[in-house]
Formats: sequence, structure tokens, C-alpha cells
Amino acid sequence: MRPVLTPQEMARADARAIAAGTPETVLIERAAAAVARHALRMLAGPYGRRVVVVAGKGNNGADGIGAARRLSDRGIGVAVFALAGSIDHAAFAGALARADLAIDAMFGTGFRGVLAGDAAFVADALADAAVPTLAVDIPSGVDGATGETHGSAVRADETVCFAALKTGLLFEPGRSHAGRVEVADIGIDVGEPTLHVLDVADLRLPHRLPDAHKWTSGALIVGGSTGMVGAPLMASHAAARCGAGMVVCALPGPEAAARASTGEIVARALPATDDGSLDADAAGVVLKDVERFHAVAIGPGLGRDERTQAAVRQIVAECARPIVVDADALNALAVDLAPLRQRHRAGFPPAILTPHSGEYARLAGAPAGADRVAAARDLANRTDAIVLLKGPGTVVAAPGGNAIVNRTDTPALATAGTGDVLTGVIAGLLANGAPPFDAATSGAYVHGRAACAAGTAPDLVATDLIDALHRTLDALRSGSDPWEE
Repeated sequence: MRPVLTPQEMARADARAIAAGTPETVLIERAAAAVARHALRMLAGPYGRRVVVVAGKGNNGADGIGAARRLSDRGIGVAVFALAGSIDHAAFAGALARADLAIDAMFGTGFRGVLAGDAAFVADALADAAVPTLAVDIPSGVDGATGETHGSAVRADETVCFAALKTGLLFEPGRSHAGRVEVADIGIDVGEPTLHVLDVADLRLPHRLPDAHKWTSGALIVGGSTGMVGAPLMASHAAARCGAGMVVCALPGPEAAARASTGEIVARALPATDDGSLDADAAGVVLKDVERFHAVAIGPGLGRDERTQAAVRQIVAECARPIVVDADALNALAVDLAPLRQRHRAGFPPAILTPHSGEYARLAGAPAGADRVAAARDLANRTDAIVLLKGPGTVVAAPGGNAIVNRTDTPALATAGTGDVLTGVIAGLLANGAPPFDAATSGAYVHGRAACAAGTAPDLVATDLIDALHRTLDALRSGSDPWEE
């Protein structure tokens, strides 16, 4: 796993390195060397090249000036513009028109607020110019903690950051503004951070043991209501592709179960209300033989009938198996979080909650806000559950603070049913033996890569993901990620 630091954590790591005997000037020179090396790669060599460097007043600017010196020593024509003085707009425009590369070293990860004056002019000029841009640590104008932008901000083709990824590089719009990101080691010990991103080697992928049989990895999917049978079926098929040897899809009423009983998915009828929703006494039926399964998922297509919500709360509270709680099951818990605390007191595995922003607001009583990591951690601690906060830069947080930011999500996933597939992917991994946190983090990664493997973006539909799961898992099992930038 690769570490991720907030700007405050990075400042403390800098201070520790200096206190341990590495002078600040040495750290700046190392950073400058890393920027210069990266610039040379982008330029494909020094011959006849011209570079524009815009330097701010702090260490970020010092990194840029140091890189400019090194590039000049290689025979590259370098024009340096400093924010400390007044930038000649005409001279900058002329230099930019002749440049092969621009280096943004105006502001670092500590930036907050709005670019103004010459800094805003530079950001806008870079946006209008057909010149590749390299950002130093983070594009200027991007909030280093949240990835927010307010007004003008540099949109870089590539970013070189130091010691570790920063949170602002992982969330939109900062992620898009940063382009391709490289982390340069400049000799700073980052300590023991509690936030990471996954690499392919960190994934918990499904496998079959030599002595396995279908019930070794059984999964139970509980969902559906009138007109909403497709959601639990998609979750069921995804679970079967991701490690579950037996998948039972439990739906309200015999008619729904009859419609769903196709292929390798076994359908089971649960007690239903007259209008086709899950009845309250369905909880007892589910719990009676839940020990046969190694994972449960609940929520896709359930609807919001009060009797259904009562059944959901009882199942969540009393199910001793790992459980994924999604969609309308989350709305049942938003009314009362006590079942999650009851699970914790009973010593059951933590539930995995998979809210999108609207569901999060209902569960937490307030929107997630700009700091998605803090939001996911807060809800995880309040509910004693693992929280997978969906969205651009999905965050998975465990009680106690450990968290992962998933980098594989894509706008192609913003379509109906993809969340149901994610629920099934996680349930399959749980059934196959993955611990809950590993199942949630690996599931988010695999889900995003399946969207790439499907090859149908921007026209992807949820069933494309299920069809692509085998290709995705097969590729990732090789130990490399063919979709990595």
C-alpha cells in the first residue's frame, strides 16, 4: 500500500526530517533534482528545449528555482518568473508561446483559498496555452487537503509530489487537475500513516482451495420488491463471479423468486407483504439458517416499506456472518443506527456500509462535505462499521481510522445498477474468505477496473461490469494492472 498524507501530516514529516539532521536546504535540493528529472523526461531530452518556470515565495517556489538552475545547466533555455515581484504579463505570454514545457511551482499543498493577481493570470494563461505543464507537489489553486478549487487553478499534464501522495491529488477536481502523478522519494520518513491507496499487489482476490465445495463460500443476497428484482440479481451474479461458490438470492414472495430462478443463481422466496415488499417476519426466516452462508448482502431493490425496514434492522443486528448493507437497507438504518452497535456488542464482524452521498447524509445526519476521508472515518467510528463512501475518490474507512482511497473509479460508473454490482463483488470476496476491510477495499478496486475491462464507456451499463469481471480478475491475478496509467 502506498501512503497518503494530509498537508498537516506532510508538514510534520518535514519537521521530523529536519529535526533528525537533514537540513531544509538539502530537502529542497533533492526536490529540485526530482522536478528537473521529471521535466527532462517530459521534454524527451534537453536539445533545443525551452522551459518556463513560475515560482512562488515558499519552499515550493524554491523547488522550482532549483529545478530551473539544473535544467539550465543541461543547456535548456529557462525563463523564471517569480511571484515575489510583479510578473510582466506580456513577457510571460511571449515566453510561454516559445516554451516546450511550463513548470508550476507557485503554491504547494498548504494552499487554501483563491488564486489572485499574477497567480490567477498565470493559471489562466497556462490553461489557454498549448504547452504541457508540470506541477510541483500539487497544481496551484488546488486545496491540498480536499482537492477543491475556487476560481482559477492550474491544470497540469503531470505532477511530481514528494515523499507521499497528498489527499488533494486524489479527489475531484484536484485529481483531474493533477494529471499523471509521480511520487519522488527525497529521504523523508512519512511515519505510520493511516491513509493509503492500494496497488495491485495489495488486492485480496478470490481463489478456490483444493478441498473446496460450493458451500465453502456460500453467499446470501437479500433484496427485491415489486418491479425491482433486477437489482438483487445483478448483485448475485457479481458475487458468483467474485468467489462465491453458491449464491442464493432471497426475494419477497414466490412470484419474484420464480422470475429470478435462472442459471446458476438459486432463488428463495421470503415472506412478503400484499404489495410485494419484504415482510417483517422475513427476518426470522433469513436468520434461521444464515449460518450456512459465509457472507450476506442486503438492500438492493428492497424499497422503503416500514415492515421491510424492520426486517432489515433485525437482520443487521442479529446476523453473525459478515454483511454488506446497501441501498434501501441503508435507509432502514438511517432511521435507527442501533442495530450496528448491537452487532458490535455481540462481537460479530463489522458490517460494510456502502452509501453514496445522499445515503451518507441520511445516515450521518449531515452531508459528507469536502473532506471525504474525515466524513467516512467519522461515520465508521459512530457506527462501528466499515464505511465505503462512494463517489469520485471512493473512501473506505474502518473504525479506528484506517482508510483507503480508491483510485480506480470512473465516470462511466455513474449509471443505474453499478452499485448493486459493487455490493455483489464485495459479498463474493467476503464469502471467499476475505476479511471485511479487505473485501471492501479490493471490491472497490476490482469494480473500477471492470469498468475499464468492459470497454463500453461512456455507454457502460451495469451488466457490462458483470460480463467483464472474469477478464478483470484474470488480469489482476497476474500481479500487474494493465489499466494503470
